[in-house]
Amino acid sequence: MSRSAHPAGPRHADVLPEGHYMAPPADLNVLDPKVWSRTVARAEDGTVSVGGIEVARLAEEFGTPAYFLDETDFRARCRAWREAFGTEADVFYAGKAFLSRAIVRWLQEEGLNLDVCSAGELTTALAAGMPAERIAYHGNNKSPEEIERAVEAGVGRIVLDSFQEIARVAHTAERLGKRQRVQIRVTVGVEAHTHEFIATAHEDQKFGIALAGGQAAEAVRRALKLDGLELIGIHSHIGSQIFDMAGFEVSARRVVRLLAEVRDEHGVELPEIDLGGGLGIAYTSDDDPREPHEIAKALSEIVTRECESAGLATPRISVEPGRAIVGPTAFTLYRVGTVKPLEGLRTYVSVDGGMSDNIRTALYDAEYTVALVSRRSDAEPILVRVVGKHCESGDIVVKDAFLPADLAPGDLIAVPATGAYCRSMASNYNHALRPPVVAVKDGEARVIVRRETEEDLLRLDVG
Repeated sequence: MSRSAHPAGPRHADVLPEGHYMAPPADLNVLDPKVWSRTVARAEDGTVSVGGIEVARLAEEFGTPAYFLDETDFRARCRAWREAFGTEADVFYAGKAFLSRAIVRWLQEEGLNLDVCSAGELTTALAAGMPAERIAYHGNNKSPEEIERAVEAGVGRIVLDSFQEIARVAHTAERLGKRQRVQIRVTVGVEAHTHEFIATAHEDQKFGIALAGGQAAEAVRRALKLDGLELIGIHSHIGSQIFDMAGFEVSARRVVRLLAEVRDEHGVELPEIDLGGGLGIAYTSDDDPREPHEIAKALSEIVTRECESAGLATPRISVEPGRAIVGPTAFTLYRVGTVKPLEGLRTYVSVDGGMSDNIRTALYDAEYTVALVSRRSDAEPILVRVVGKHCESGDIVVKDAFLPADLAPGDLIAVPATGAYCRSMASNYNHALRPPVVAVKDGEARVIVRRETEEDLLRLDVG
């Protein structure tokens, strides 16, 4: 494939059309370790590898687009969270970020629990051998069938999300002769500094039971009266992709206030609180996420301080990192198809994937970065927009980034930090085939979720 430069349009395209300045990086061949997994490396010839395997070899064997997951990095992040919180807290991996049987086995081996929110996630967890008592079951509208399945399996906790669900779970547990451990999810009125659609603790949204108006207190009353339920604590989740701990402090204060009210009214000190997940990761070099030990220290201090002030014993804390574990461990590898410069604007780089394998840019206005990974280039940087091949003008993978001016069809480019909510939210739009997930470790690569085939599509089409 020829590497000759194409007509690149503006040569120093560091001013966005909206008028916001965007400085090009000093060297496009340098990979920021903040946004790439820990075994990703670039050789002198510019070829990038992960787990000791060059991306060109991975593309040849597994095709593109594909997600490549750094197993060493995933396991290390699991251990970091487990060690940060120690034996006095519980870490539940949020399966909605990305779940497969291999992931479940890794979680078991690294000592983490698992949070699921659908029958399909529960099935995957149990099929991979996760002990049911290490599973928490979430969801704002669990069907009677899902509830029965969870209770029968013996999941460690069901997070109750409504008054109807309190009654449903209690009835199901009593009918099955069981007493189900539960938490009540409350909305604490904290709107995290995140996108509107992923902020989950202000009152005007579908999750949880509001503290406002005494609804959460009433939910506690009902749960404590029902023989089929063992109320073990309160759950709160304030949003996603959060860097500021201030929201957690306000949330913890309000949850502890509810615990004090429960003690005063019922003479019961609930033994657990779950502060959810939502801690942010670095999608670009501008993001500055906290390390697990910093998060653990901050959350522990917040809860301990608030409980001491209320005269309560400090409850056992649970957290639910999903994105914070799997997000940074994977990148999506694409092959460039067309390069289209628009004079005075930017250059459009079309790849062989798109919104079917990463909907987050279109859905949340998410920001990503991108790099040329199949060779070195010392050409000057140009402002690009990486787009997919779908029939939507909003089919954007990376809104604005810099790539070398000699980028050409056939080059391999990679978008880091795509481990969370990319494969799990992938679709068959335009009858696209969902990409595989390939785990890479110590010079070996293996498929853990295979690429879809046309036969898969036709098998579901029974008309």
